[in-house]
Amino acid sequence: MIPQHDLTGLILAGGQGRRMGGVDKGLVPFAGRPLLAHVRERLVGQVAELLVNANRSLDAYAEFADRVIEDAEAGYQGPLMGIYSGLRAARTPWLLVVPCDTPALPDDLVARLVAGIGEADIAVAGDGQRLHPVVALIRTALADDLAAALADGERKIDRWYARHAWVQVDFPEGEGAFANLNTQDEKHRLEQALAEEPAKR
Repeated sequence: MIPQHDLTGLILAGGQGRRMGGVDKGLVPFAGRPLLAHVRERLVGQVAELLVNANRSLDAYAEFADRVIEDAEAGYQGPLMGIYSGLRAARTPWLLVVPCDTPALPDDLVARLVAGIGEADIAVAGDGQRLHPVVALIRTALADDLAAALADGERKIDRWYARHAWVQVDFPEGEGAFANLNTQDEKHRLEQALAEEPAKR
């Protein structure tokens, strides 16, 4: 088992939010609070340090993190660059990555990824049907390898994972637990669905 003091949490909030009109997605209100606040609850108290990867609104994000880190390279190069920036910034052997737009993540996400990783270097969340690559537990010693992959032009998370020993950890809650909100319509639908099921929250 990986102890809490060996875990750093990373919330990816460095995108451009293009499909939501270019807004800073992590700060978009969801059920009365910023999206990122819901995601933060799944990590706080279970990791030694909580990082937010952001490329704008740094002061606003600082309220939700121990440290805010920008992408190591400019240009909004995607989530793999955010993951690399977190691996490089982490002071622990392990980094647990989640996106800022998944407010329904399982409450025991951290514990189950830790329990499921075994001897692998990466544990990736799944819902029984498909993988959710931006929800993962990653050994921070892989930072140099990811730097080399990025330098070679790699931007696909799953292709980089495939270079290493990785395992899939399935969650019985299913796909809904990993619903990521890319549009205002998706946000409103999930807000309504969660409001109708308070006993499950």
